Amino acid sequence: MAATTHLYEIFINAPIQRVWDALTDPAMTTQYFHGTRLESSFDEGSSYRYVVDTTNEDAVDGVIEVFEPPSRLVMTWHVLYDTDMAEEPASRVEWRLSPMGDDGAVTRVTVRHGDLALSPKTWSSVKLGWVQVVDGLKTLLETGHPLPSFDLAGTEGPGASSDTEGDWHRSQAVSANNAAWEYLDGRQHTATEADKLLTTAYAAAFHWQRASGSTAVHLARASWLLSRAHAVLGHGEVALHHAKRSAAHLAAAGDQAADFDHAYGAEAQARALACLGRNDEAKALYQQAATTTVSDPQDREIFEGDLHAEPWFGLHT
Repeated sequence: MAATTHLYEIFINAPIQRVWDALTDPAMTTQYFHGTRLESSFDEGSSYRYVVDTTNEDAVDGVIEVFEPPSRLVMTWHVLYDTDMAEEPASRVEWRLSPMGDDGAVTRVTVRHGDLALSPKTWSSVKLGWVQVVDGLKTLLETGHPLPSFDLAGTEGPGASSDTEGDWHRSQAVSANNAAWEYLDGRQHTATEADKLLTTAYAAAFHWQRASGSTAVHLARASWLLSRAHAVLGHGEVALHHAKRSAAHLAAAGDQAADFDHAYGAEAQARALACLGRNDEAKALYQQAATTTVSDPQDREIFEGDLHAEPWFGLHT
């Protein structure tokens, strides 16, 4: 997961049926689920809501998609306790319970909150909110007492960013970048693979432009990725455009750029020129890339692997 998903796991010293009952019994949920009671018929396809017990206001609503006692509960998730989050599309929460040990006295609890790609504010809110819920569930079942009430605002620790949307964009940028690398090779791409390569590469660039802490170095690497994506698909002119954009970002980055960034910058222009059949220019830039100092041995090894990877369009270096 992608970064559009939050995943939490915990082991609770209680049998699976007791944990399941705590998930679905409103008298129990009020004790660990932010003071809300869960109301639903629990028929698949039916609605549900979490209601603030003291005010009777709806906090979350959605639809029960899967109800398989005592092991699996899947529900859509639409926040109502915040105006901005209420405008975001519904996401999806899945609970999975598994008995552990020979006697099943321990239950493994897995909570997956996904489909958050278009819901950055919800993504940020539940990041710590689910930790509080799951830990509260464990505490209640193991001690018989709920966790004391506390406010999570401002508790993310030293150095935590207050830029919710920027943090979300950063997580999406990393996710998209990693996804694009699955297709950065010299094989013949199907139309579907080509679409995935380009959409993930452009998504990475889009999110890096808006990410918290983004620098000219991040933009240079995003442009490099776009250049490489178009090069492996044979789009020489577009590949060269993005290679030059990468070089411009590196120039703006100055000393912030690492030595390998400059090596990759030359490689991107060489590959794009080779794609266009401009072999003399491509050879010169290839040699520049190959001889650029990359001081860290591991970085050097990674770069050389990328430098030697096809396609080079028959270029004899």
